[in-house]
Amino acid sequence: MALTQQFARVAPDYLDRCRASALDSASGVPNWDPPAEDLLDAGWGVWGLIRHCRASGAAPGTAALLERTVSGDPDGDVAFLDHDEVYDGFADPPRLLGPTAVADIAHGLDAIDAAALLADLPDSPAEAAAMCGFGPEFAGDIRAHLAAPLAAVRQFYREAALRGWCVVVWVD
Repeated sequence: MALTQQFARVAPDYLDRCRASALDSASGVPNWDPPAEDLLDAGWGVWGLIRHCRASGAAPGTAALLERTVSGDPDGDVAFLDHDEVYDGFADPPRLLGPTAVADIAHGLDAIDAAALLADLPDSPAEAAAMCGFGPEFAGDIRAHLAAPLAAVRQFYREAALRGWCVVVWVD
């Protein structure tokens, strides 16, 4: 079973309805069902990018921004989403990024120059994959494997910020 990074962008009032549903339900069912267009499965590419940032000497703020992007904030009130209707319970429960945090992250992601960030990857595919935490079985273009989820996450957060919405993150 492969675990991957998941994102959901939701309106604050949607979270309020889910919270109320969980409180009203004997089994805590939050009735979590965001539309497919507001969900993103980013695989493990962003985590590989974080490892690359740490190993390459990229600006520390870049790694911290990416970590917050996938890890959420610790103070979000989403304990009601700690339910098997939302995620499989294998990793940490979902965490929240509120509208202000989402706007800050979207701005930070837009400022990342992906080409410059990935320019110092080793030329050897095996070395580049190892630097990013991918095993020797990794095949393909490591730059594309890292750039694609960055672009997807950037667009996802940008849209959430434009709407004034929250982002919920978890590993499933």
